[in-house]
Amino acid sequence: MFKFISGFSFSLCRYARNMERPQNSVARTPTDSIMAQRRSKNKSYRQSYRSCLGAASRLGHTPGWTARRLNTSRRTKSHNITEKVNPEDLALLVKTEWQLSYVTPLYQFRHTQLRSYSRQLSAFITAEKQQGLAVEVEGAQTSFRVSFSAVQGLGETDDDAETVLVQIHSKPVFAGKDEAQKLVWSGWLTCINGNPEYLHSLPKDFTCLPLFGSRGAENLTSLVKSWFQQTFDCCFGPLEINQTCLQWLAALWTNCHIESSIQHLKMIWTLPVEPPLQITYTVNSQDAWELWNSVRNPSLESREEEEAARSIDIEEVTRFMQGLKSHFYRHFRLDLSAGRLSQVSSALGSAKFSGRIKMSNSRYVLTTLTLLTECALLKMPI
Repeated sequence: MFKFISGFSFSLCRYARNMERPQNSVARTPTDSIMAQRRSKNKSYRQSYRSCLGAASRLGHTPGWTARRLNTSRRTKSHNITEKVNPEDLALLVKTEWQLSYVTPLYQFRHTQLRSYSRQLSAFITAEKQQGLAVEVEGAQTSFRVSFSAVQGLGETDDDAETVLVQIHSKPVFAGKDEAQKLVWSGWLTCINGNPEYLHSLPKDFTCLPLFGSRGAENLTSLVKSWFQQTFDCCFGPLEINQTCLQWLAALWTNCHIESSIQHLKMIWTLPVEPPLQITYTVNSQDAWELWNSVRNPSLESREEEEAARSIDIEEVTRFMQGLKSHFYRHFRLDLSAGRLSQVSSALGSAKFSGRIKMSNSRYVLTTLTLLTECALLKMPI
C-alpha cells in the first residue's frame, strides 16, 4: 500500500540589513545620493512607522507580529485564474522552482512607476558591472534589460497589493547580431490574502509585498535585493518552509485529489542519527486520500457539509500526519516523529524546508501563495 525508500512587526533595514548581506560588496551608485536626500529631508515617516509598530504589537500575545502563529483553519477552494492572469505570466509562475525570501514593507513604492523602476534597476546593474562586480550569467554578458510589470488577477482581496514581476534579459558577448536577448533572471513580490488588520495598520507610504520569489544567478539576486533595499528602505531575509507549513501543504494537496489527481504524496524526513538518515516516504494517491478522508471532521449539519469540505483545520492536519507516521512505524519500527519533515511533493507541486517552492497546477496557486504569504509575514523581524 505504502511505498518506502530509505536512503510581526516589520523593521526598517537601517539596523536589520545585516541579516542578509550579498556575498559580494556592492559599490555605491548614483542612486545612493537620491536615498541620502530622501532620508535627510524626511524623518517624520519613521515616527509614524514606530507608532504603527506599536499598533501592530497588539495583534499578538507578546509584543511584535512574529508572536502570532499560523492560522488554525484555512479554505481550500480551487481557483480558475487562467482567464484573469496573463498566460505568459502564469506560465512563468507555474512549473518553475522558486527560492523564497521575505521582504519588509516598501517605502514609497508606486505601481504607477514600474517603467521608471525598470530603467533604474537596469542602470544599477550596469553601474555595478562597470565597477568590476561580477554579474556574469552562463558566460560574459554584454548588457542587461530589466522589465517590471504588474501581474493582474492574482489578488484575492482589495487589501492585497498587485503582484509585481521582475525579469532580466541579457545577450552573451559572442551572440549573433540578430540573436534576441534571453531571460536570465526572474522574480516576483506578492501578497495574497494578507492579514487585513496588519495591512490597515501600515502608514500610507508603505506597500506590503512580503513574499519574494527568485530564480536565476545568485549574484543577480543579490543585486536586485540590494537595489530594492536602497530604493525602498526595506530588508530581505531567508524564508524557510518549516515543518508545520510542509504538513499543511501535504494536507492541502491531498484534499485536492478528487479534483486534480496528486498521483502520489512524497515526503522526505531527516532523522537525527549518526550518520544522518534520510527517509523518502511515498504514498499512493488513493491511499493518501482514503486516510485523509478518514480523519476529516464530520459536519454537524447537512447544510454545512459543502462549506466544511472547503475548510481544513490544524487538528485534521495533525491526525493525517500522525496516521502516516503510525503506519510507517508499524511496518519499519522507525518513529518519524523523532525526525524533521524536510520536503513534500505531489503532482500539484513541491516544497522544501530550504525555502524552495514549485507550483505545478494553476488552480491551486492562490491556496499555496496564501499560506506562504502568511509564513512571510510571521517571519519578519521585530
